[in-house]
Amino acid sequence: MSTDVLPAHSLIRLHARDSVAVARIALPQQARVEMPDGTPLQVLAAIAAGHKIALRAIAAGEIVLKYGQPIGVASRPIEAGEHVHTHNVGMSSHLPALEVDDGGFSAELPADGATFEGFVRADGRVGTRNYIGVVSSVNCSASVCKAVARAFEAPGALPGVDGVVAITHGSGCGMSDGEGLALLRRTLRGYATHPNFAAVVVIGLGCEVNQVGALLDGLETGGRVHGLTIQGEGGTREAITRGQALVRELAREAGQARRSSVPAARLVVGLQCGGSDGYSGISANPALGAAVDLLVRQGGTAILSETPEIYGAEHLLTARATSPAVAQRLLDRLRWWEDYAARNGAELDNNPSPGNKAGGITTILEKSLGAVAKGGSGPLTDVIGYAEPVHGPGLVFMDTPGYDPVSATGQVAGGATLICFTTGRGSTYGCKPAPSLKLATNTPLFQRMSLDMDFNAGGIVDGTMTVAEAGAALFQLMLQHASGRPTLSEELGLGDNEFVPWQLGAVM
Repeated sequence: MSTDVLPAHSLIRLHARDSVAVARIALPQQARVEMPDGTPLQVLAAIAAGHKIALRAIAAGEIVLKYGQPIGVASRPIEAGEHVHTHNVGMSSHLPALEVDDGGFSAELPADGATFEGFVRADGRVGTRNYIGVVSSVNCSASVCKAVARAFEAPGALPGVDGVVAITHGSGCGMSDGEGLALLRRTLRGYATHPNFAAVVVIGLGCEVNQVGALLDGLETGGRVHGLTIQGEGGTREAITRGQALVRELAREAGQARRSSVPAARLVVGLQCGGSDGYSGISANPALGAAVDLLVRQGGTAILSETPEIYGAEHLLTARATSPAVAQRLLDRLRWWEDYAARNGAELDNNPSPGNKAGGITTILEKSLGAVAKGGSGPLTDVIGYAEPVHGPGLVFMDTPGYDPVSATGQVAGGATLICFTTGRGSTYGCKPAPSLKLATNTPLFQRMSLDMDFNAGGIVDGTMTVAEAGAALFQLMLQHASGRPTLSEELGLGDNEFVPWQLGAVM
């Protein structure tokens, strides 16, 4: 029990019409918060930092508002000062989307434009890293790919090359010639031609459904992609020996690549969030959105994804679509996801996860409204399928699952050369060949996991920086990492096991 009197800034109210606020700090039971109008709000039960408190009485069945938008319906009467969460708020299939406010983040651009130091490839795309890839066409060749890459693990094994990355997976056979195979091939082709790979060796078994020849057929690679099969080389040892020889041969030219100054317009950034909490939509996601606005205004490209995690907030994106056709493509994908979930006996509100709920997120609507903030405030220029090539500039939406490794794999296959990943609970996601930049939503997380978090957006929650200031600082950090500064996940050696393509269709 407590009789503490807390200042109004102990709470974060995101919109004038909100019926809840977010606790900036832990609120003790019976503490009083002095509201801006001078009236006290008594805390009826202890509320953890990042969780919601009712600003006024909310009747049973009444819509609960946060971000100025519905996040759920009160399942019973809620008193002013009460903790608002899963015990008293639920979902409804008939929640209205409220008017979208005009405005948003704005910033003056540097007169001479921003730049980074990248690797300009023969096709005109620009890489942020200079790896060699060893890609398996099928799970049967995964061990051979890993054995080829292991030969070059020692630092400086291939001068001028950032390393050799084995891209392996659990599919490639036991599948029909349909949607699942087409999606896998599209994903693998996106990696094989990715600008962060100077060269690639594709290795198959030889008898799989996903044949190496069909996988590479029609690719314009300029001689930088080579294929072989274990059966064709005469066995496992022979394939490993041949693969290692190819890597050494390709590394002679790859090692000659040098960084040069290019406009920020050549940068393609994938936007991810995982391990979200009650602060995600307040700090790290809006800060990333502000950085995205700067990137897009420079002519760069950002990829927003995780379709199930924009569910209920899609109106914030369709309102910004550059054409009715773009808006309709997004709505069509959401309808597909509703059908897909129903066919598998699930609902899209099965998300958020237990960790999200422990961090203060109550419903998928609340999670989605915060997640959309990663995309900034600019126009939505395109909606594309999973792992399809991204043709910028601007904000592009790629249809992906919400599962982070699967989503990020699609973004990298589409051309993302840098990943920005927001987290409130503490994701440690690493990625190769595209470096993964981790953004903490709160200062305690940033301090507790200091060897994993690259950027602290918690200053927004603490009141020491604005969203605009955080976005400007993050944009500069993105350019530094695109120019070769290692992310913390790279320093820890993470990213070799995060290639997880979306699997659709029957496994036979």
